[in-house]
Amino acid sequence: MKKYITEIVGWYGVVAILSAYALMSLGILSSHNIYYQLLNLSGALGIVYDSFKDKDYQPVVLNIIWAVIALIAIVNII
Repeated sequence: MKKYITEIVGWYGVVAILSAYALMSLGILSSHNIYYQLLNLSGALGIVYDSFKDKDYQPVVLNIIWAVIALIAIVNII
């Protein structure tokens, strides 16, 4: 059951980051929009969780950096 939840969290991360990118590329959200940054932050954390559980550390490092950037952007927005 835990592996199933881990996979769901990881897939949420993928969908969230791709959705943020698509919404920005289509002009629906801007990079200064809190929802765009929240999608990036939560998506990155979802991928970090899944990748860490799978002991796949390259995506962990990439998405920790991605999450930090999103967090800094959120702080600048609010």
